[in-house]
Amino acid sequence: MKITRSRKFQINLLITLGHIATDKVSASRKFQKELDTLIKNIPNFPYKYRQSIYFNDKDIRDLTYEKHTINYEVNLENNTIEILNIFNQNKPKES
Repeated sequence: MKITRSRKFQINLLITLGHIATDKVSASRKFQKELDTLIKNIPNFPYKYRQSIYFNDKDIRDLTYEKHTINYEVNLENNTIEILNIFNQNKPKES
């Protein structure tokens, strides 16, 4: 399966990494490396993570990591996974 990352995800990831880096740059690098590993492993079990609580769609899932939620959509017809967004679980999701 091909993995794509939405522009919204990319922007919010940079913001998230920037917040983490204000405390510790190495923690920001570690967060990104471990998150990339989790994302790369999604195609092995695309429905491993729970159905999203933010969308009414069985193909949109919520991966949680280090108090952050990463929404992604599984499209079996096109054999793709799109990473939609990342946000801190303590903050409300923006549309």
